Amino acid sequence: MNPLKWKLHWQILIALVLSALTAFVIKSTGGLDGALGENVLGACGFLGKLFMNALKMIIVPLVGSSIISAMAGLTGGNDFRRMGFKTLAYYVCSGAVAVTIGLVLVNVISPGTVAPDVAARMEANAQAAGAGEIIESKVAGKSAQDIWDVFLRMFPENIIANASNNGQLLGLITFSVLFGFFISRLDKNWRDTQVNFWEGVSKVMISVTDLILKFAPIGVFALVTPRLVELGLDLVGPLAKFTLTVVLGLILHVVALCGVLAFFKVNPWTHLKKMSDPLLTAFSTASSAGTLPLTMETVEQEAKVSQRTASFTLPLGATVNMDGTALYECVVVIFVTQVMAVIDPSFIPLTLSQQIMVVILALTTSIGVAGVPSASIVAIFLIMGVLGIPTEYIGLVWVVDRALDMCRTSVNVFSDTCAAVIIGKTEGEPVYEP
Repeated sequence: MNPLKWKLHWQILIALVLSALTAFVIKSTGGLDGALGENVLGACGFLGKLFMNALKMIIVPLVGSSIISAMAGLTGGNDFRRMGFKTLAYYVCSGAVAVTIGLVLVNVISPGTVAPDVAARMEANAQAAGAGEIIESKVAGKSAQDIWDVFLRMFPENIIANASNNGQLLGLITFSVLFGFFISRLDKNWRDTQVNFWEGVSKVMISVTDLILKFAPIGVFALVTPRLVELGLDLVGPLAKFTLTVVLGLILHVVALCGVLAFFKVNPWTHLKKMSDPLLTAFSTASSAGTLPLTMETVEQEAKVSQRTASFTLPLGATVNMDGTALYECVVVIFVTQVMAVIDPSFIPLTLSQQIMVVILALTTSIGVAGVPSASIVAIFLIMGVLGIPTEYIGLVWVVDRALDMCRTSVNVFSDTCAAVIIGKTEGEPVYEP
């Protein structure tokens, strides 16, 4: 059987296995300083950037044309209000559930309550990894004001430049929704011309997406291999309990989302299998926005969700629906305070009211700074600043942040797909019907 004809998720899984084997060989033959490591990682850097650039290249025309054609097809303002309310209600509720799961787990498991010598090792590991300097460069100039900048990003000076250069889609989404909505209010002749044009652009972009995704396994291999080589497993030991807490929380949230799918008479296992391509790609790229073209295509073709629903819910979800990120932020902040209480016995742990504030801030910042590179680190920095917690302790989790970023991005994308399917179901669409 020709491997090139296998389903995409099997090709990506093979690429992940090959990445692990390649990383093991590189580490066994000199690591980053060896000739093999230098050559392979150099090639991976080029191919990985090429793949991500190709995905980012099509986001603006794909998202713009899809949303405009979907909005133009609405029969009136009531359709827009109804779908908008359902989408926002889902995102708020799913985010609240995710943060609550994280809050409960971090208090029950208490991963930061460790022996003093383990806390000292964690500090030393953070310093050895250069976490302080890296984080300082990423959060430079950030303040609590960034939480409210989400409203400014809805109306950027240049929607194309903002979406292309900064990966911030909120302005593009806002413009496309308004543009498409007012197309639907035109006279029939003008409206039909516009609808046909934007539907044609959307179909062309789907074909371009199909072409780029044929190279997804190569891109995944190139993106994951350097991360596996760089991951210092010897430094993960003290953070094992923290890592397990986050991963368990993410799994429980996926289970909760599957329960919601079952409530709406959608088979959760079928949905997981059908969404395996975007989930594996999200895990590999750690980018909801970068995975968006594949997510939209899979939800429309495999789940039978209409273009109207998928084009409205998924781009918005990739921008503001960050369940896994919100859960992670909550766990990190409380974990850091637990470790601080071990390092400095005079430190007073967070009260219940302060932990509730963490929940609210985690929900807000997961939306407000989602378009910022290293969004989770920036958000955690802002939350700790609001609560008066020394921000230099963020470095405690830096060693495992990248690996957990891949996991939480997959959960973010899974939640987006659940939103599209559930809203499609409530709109009377033939979701997962033959």
